[in-house]
Amino acid sequence: MLDPLLELAEQSHDVIGSMAGTFRVGSARYGIPRFVFVGPPAAHEPIRLGLFAGIHGDEPAGCEALVRFLCDLAESPEDVAGYDLIVYPICNPTGYEDNTRHNFSGRDLNREFWRGSLQPEVRILERELRAHRFDGLITLHADDTCDGVYGYTHGRVLNEALLRPALDAGARHLPRDTRPHIDGFTAAEGMICECFQGVLAAPPEQAPRPFDVIFETPALAPLPLQVEASVAALHSILAQYRQFIAYGQYL
Repeated sequence: MLDPLLELAEQSHDVIGSMAGTFRVGSARYGIPRFVFVGPPAAHEPIRLGLFAGIHGDEPAGCEALVRFLCDLAESPEDVAGYDLIVYPICNPTGYEDNTRHNFSGRDLNREFWRGSLQPEVRILERELRAHRFDGLITLHADDTCDGVYGYTHGRVLNEALLRPALDAGARHLPRDTRPHIDGFTAAEGMICECFQGVLAAPPEQAPRPFDVIFETPALAPLPLQVEASVAALHSILAQYRQFIAYGQYL
């Protein structure tokens, strides 16, 4: 799945591929791949965003969406002017290999962050989150219990301003989940303002807090449609945040 990104990293000076970190399971070594995409310069300081997928290994749509998204940007780099994107398309390589939600030790990694976890994947990603101090985080997931696209806003006004149009963009490919309760939380128009403890997030001490958007697709929908919806949501978030930055210059 990563072959297009590896080829892109070989051919483009704007894309750098590496490993965020590696770990051993028995005699096998695994790594969390990291791709850096540097957009053309803009009038403002570069905006550093972290994009994550595959924290649950049985949710391949988000992984494929990030690959597709970066390939799209390589064709139209002006769409990412002023952005430095650091992309982690497979955050749970053992779960991805086994098509399981959990990692090799049976842990749900998205309940382990900033809780003193000993899971190597979490420790690698926590190190990345501290080192890069992202201005924004976007995480892609898929939910096999939902009826359509939805997302988490963590309660911030900016997050909602980004998530609402992202859901509109995704809804051009898949229905929007409009249930009043989703994943055990109260929801409004597919937006949830609460979240589980231990999900991938910025370091607790980071200030100011970055925007933090989680976008979910219905896992039982056709994979190509999930990918299309996720890619559309990503393009929307970057476009909307650029507008926010431009507007903020005049405040």
